[in-house]
Amino acid sequence: MYTRLQTIGSSALTGYYHVLGTVAFFGHAPFASGTVGSAVALAAYWFLPFTGNGTLVLLVALSFLFLGIPAAASLERRYGDDPSVVVLDEAVGMWIALAYLPKIWYITIGAFLLFRLFDIVKPQPARYFDNMHGGGGIMMDDVIAAVYANLIMQIIIVIL
Repeated sequence: MYTRLQTIGSSALTGYYHVLGTVAFFGHAPFASGTVGSAVALAAYWFLPFTGNGTLVLLVALSFLFLGIPAAASLERRYGDDPSVVVLDEAVGMWIALAYLPKIWYITIGAFLLFRLFDIVKPQPARYFDNMHGGGGIMMDDVIAAVYANLIMQIIIVIL
């Protein structure tokens, strides 16, 4: 009986990690799943009422970062190195890229484009984390890309 309960618990946790890591299955998009995950996070940012407060956006992002590390690790064990189905890293990154920016459509689009660029190019130390195995590496390269995107957007706003 204990083994059966253990199996059920393990199965439930695996399912939870799958839903979380794929951002409610958006990670199963047939192509450009990272861009899809970023777009879903951008849509959530745009329509959720609390996102005008940069501190709350950052706290949500950090909460999902810590929840996402074991989820990404679980999905990596199932699908292999840095699987494309894991898009929670893109969602977390998108929210970090948007934190403390004015909630104006062209600024959010700029942050989205810069985040996607930095996530693809992976400037150091993002490349270092991208080469790591495990949930931490999967999540952290996007965090670094997001920080770069946010800083560039902050500079652009100050200059303009």
